[in-house]
Amino acid sequence: MTAMAANTLFAQKDNPLLKEWNTPYQTPPFAEIKTEHYMPAVKQAMKEAEKNIKAIASSKKKPTFENTIVALEKASALLDKVTSVMYNMNESNTNPELQKLLLEVSPKITTFSNSIFMNEKLFERVKAVYTGEEMAKLNGEQKMLVEKTYMNFLSTGATLDEDGKKKYKANAEELSKLSQRFKQNVLADNNNYFMHIKDKSELSGLPENVINSAADEAKKRNLEGWVFTLDYPSYGPFMQYADNRERRRELWEAYNSKGNRNNENNNNEIIRNISNLRLEQANILGYKTYADYVLSRRMAETKENVEVFLSDLLKSAMPVAKADVAKVQEYAKKQGADFELQRWDYSYYSEKLKEAEYSFSGEMLRPYFQLDKVRDGIFGLFGMLYGLEFKENADIQVYHPDVKVYEVSDGGRFMGVLYLDMYPRASKRGGAWKTSFRGQYKENGKDIRPLIQVVCNFSKPVGDTPALLSFDEVETFLHEMGHAIHGMLSDVTYESISGTATYRDFVELPSQIMENWATEPEFLKLFATHYQTNEPLPAEYIEKLKQSENFNSGYYCVRQLSLGLTDMAYHTITAPLAATAEEVERKAMAPTELMPEVDGTVTSTSFSHIFAGGYAVGYYGYKWAEVLDADAFSVFKKNGIFDKATAKKFRTEILSRGGTEHPAVMFKNFMGREPNNEALLIRSGFIKTIER
Repeated sequence: MTAMAANTLFAQKDNPLLKEWNTPYQTPPFAEIKTEHYMPAVKQAMKEAEKNIKAIASSKKKPTFENTIVALEKASALLDKVTSVMYNMNESNTNPELQKLLLEVSPKITTFSNSIFMNEKLFERVKAVYTGEEMAKLNGEQKMLVEKTYMNFLSTGATLDEDGKKKYKANAEELSKLSQRFKQNVLADNNNYFMHIKDKSELSGLPENVINSAADEAKKRNLEGWVFTLDYPSYGPFMQYADNRERRRELWEAYNSKGNRNNENNNNEIIRNISNLRLEQANILGYKTYADYVLSRRMAETKENVEVFLSDLLKSAMPVAKADVAKVQEYAKKQGADFELQRWDYSYYSEKLKEAEYSFSGEMLRPYFQLDKVRDGIFGLFGMLYGLEFKENADIQVYHPDVKVYEVSDGGRFMGVLYLDMYPRASKRGGAWKTSFRGQYKENGKDIRPLIQVVCNFSKPVGDTPALLSFDEVETFLHEMGHAIHGMLSDVTYESISGTATYRDFVELPSQIMENWATEPEFLKLFATHYQTNEPLPAEYIEKLKQSENFNSGYYCVRQLSLGLTDMAYHTITAPLAATAEEVERKAMAPTELMPEVDGTVTSTSFSHIFAGGYAVGYYGYKWAEVLDADAFSVFKKNGIFDKATAKKFRTEILSRGGTEHPAVMFKNFMGREPNNEALLIRSGFIKTIER
């Protein structure tokens, strides 16, 4: 054995990412994994995958489902194991070394992946199975895996000539780099800004818990006074409650200029490059626009269908939204605001109007939403619906002290591991999401259960006061847990079509439907008690919450539609984009604008969903799935929100199926009919408002 070979063998044996994990449920041994382990592990895992791919492609045996499709499904198992940890840590617990590493290694992984799909011999074997006689003998899940595999080859350039393949690979590698840079720039701009307040009078209007959190943040930075950041638990309440208009403006402009400042984190050129490269990739594959390319594998099917969907919903929502804004403007004037409402004014005055109309404020609910109790309430809900039990396991290693881990079971049957990571920190990107370290699949008669991670950025504990959530945070928690349970209840054979591996415009149904329980009195009564007195959430608070459910519904719907339209604007271009993000966004959002524009501020340059999060030509999906979730929840409302028979059908027809069947079929199997938008329009108050 040469010295180099010996060193390689030693590195493999010493690298925790390449070892068998002798941990509970083969969970990642985070205490042992260091940043320097990732690169050698990725290289070794790619070598192993290349060897497996070569064996499949060069096989002399007749191509079959097992020796080609299933073999390909398993060929990159080690690489998937390594990268799932690496990418998830970059999102939730990154560091400068890891960020630098990702800029180098992500393009290599992309190139490797493309080399698989552009392997002519491999494609010929896949095509032989897809068009062969064996297809008729396969079950529905097996057929779906074959079809998905075949379509992945087509959509990644398998049929291109050599020049086309070369160009496609180069573009894909560059896109991988650009998306990493985009998210790093957003995180840097987010972390580099804070608003330091020394004069207590500038805190007027802010709730005590918000002031205490700001004081705690200042102490952590060795500063006197109070510090407000762009993390939403700090930013959101300030915009809602701070009386100081100039400070609201300062914070709003900082939040809405991330990635658009005159510094090294500016994302304008990155956005142009991403948009243009995506267009070029689509053109190479024979599509007119990137939207045409993406939507060929979505429920919506075409960009024309998406445009009609957004346009029709906007027609219903816009009159209500205009009425919402006019009402807030009128109220503000009565309060002495002798100016046209600006964007940094809207949350503030709409919250005050809500208090005036309903004698109710969101802050009145916060003491009843202690994080631990909300968590237990959500766990209890999934127990009532699906029989799930959650048990904390302190023996499972975590990547940060904030993280808690739970074993999930169903009548004694182990269902998976759930990691909950709830609080903001500089090493974590903003927002909330569900991901996994391992998906569910079956192998050699054994059901391999998932390792699922839910990451949020919720209000933190301060001193002796526990973490108290806003109502919006309760909804977010329910939403992300809906994704988690979609993954946890998966019962399929192949990992690439298990859990949430379904169409983008369908995957939000299992998450968004859970938000409906947030305003149901029967659910709230299970856990919502005052953190100090243990008194239950008063019935009148629940009633006021229900009464105010559609407050500003038009305004918020139009805001979501504006983001969907912006997403489509970048991805329906037919010629290279030269405009700035601000110019593209202004034009796209023009039909939805309700207040004056603000120079220098823009959403696109921090719009990670579409430029670094897999939702390109997919943001419309939130509203698309909202039609589905309102429709589906109407069945629960009719039969009872805890009705086990309804829950069982939802689990059997949707949650357990993953991506093993077309979403339209799964939805129809649950509902007994095609979806319609009536339930959403009623829930949002649009039909009633328009008819009146």
